[in-house]
Amino acid sequence: MEKDRFKQAERAAWLGVIINILLTVIKGAFGLKAHSKALIADAVHSASDIVGSLAVYVGLRAAKRPPDEEHPYGHGKAESIAAIIVAVILFIVGLQIGKSSFESFFKPLEAPGSIAIYAVVFSIIVKEALFRYKYKLGKKLNSDALIVNAYEHRSDVYSSIAALIGIGASILGEMLNVDWLVYGDPVAGLVVSVMVLRMAWKLGAESIYNTLDHVLDDKEIEEFKEAVFSVPEVMRIDELHARKHGYYVIIDLKISVNPDMTVSEGHLIGKKVKKKLLSDPNVHNVLVHINPFYTESN
Repeated sequence: MEKDRFKQAERAAWLGVIINILLTVIKGAFGLKAHSKALIADAVHSASDIVGSLAVYVGLRAAKRPPDEEHPYGHGKAESIAAIIVAVILFIVGLQIGKSSFESFFKPLEAPGSIAIYAVVFSIIVKEALFRYKYKLGKKLNSDALIVNAYEHRSDVYSSIAALIGIGASILGEMLNVDWLVYGDPVAGLVVSVMVLRMAWKLGAESIYNTLDHVLDDKEIEEFKEAVFSVPEVMRIDELHARKHGYYVIIDLKISVNPDMTVSEGHLIGKKVKKKLLSDPNVHNVLVHINPFYTESN
């Protein structure tokens, strides 16, 4: 199951790399031929997605390594770190697109060629399909890196839509002899920049939050409590902390049992509880501490 998870995730990462290389070449070539700032900015965005997909692939490769002496809880956080790297790359690209588009206002402008529209429409269709595929797979595999990478593709869809509007406005402005509409192309580049920066900030914040060992809330651990109490010898849960470690969960648990039990009997109960919790595919490790049960009056 674990092997299959990484195989699917790595396949998705490589698919992203190949498609982004193709789109970067197409949009870059068409953007230069059509003299479109918006399309060239969109091509740069796709180029950043190549680096993002490679970062995801490296993160997935690291995350699948088994626990060792220095990393007894495994390497699951490598995926979250890869997600942060992707968000940073996205933020830098957003700044670069904004800078390039802003500088265009101070240079002579001409409307881009209509050929640019075909490249943008093709990009929107391909990128939306890639977003849906990676988002669905990321949710299924509980992978932060794939989900962030999926939204990176969605940001490319938004940027392509903005580019399409800007290119269309510029071409229309030249046809109708309305000079100010020619600025639709660089304006679209600025809109793309803002959208990319906003998405990068949001995704980066979420990835950092997931890396900081936050514990799941009461609603999310309800099923874990039910699993613990399904072992009849457990008299009370004194403490249960379930924390995300990348794509999987680690549980720290304190339970109370009959104080007259032997150490060996208490140990066996702990093993039963651990087995129950590990039956959940998202749980990779459980640390159980056994306490003697006493009432408040004791």
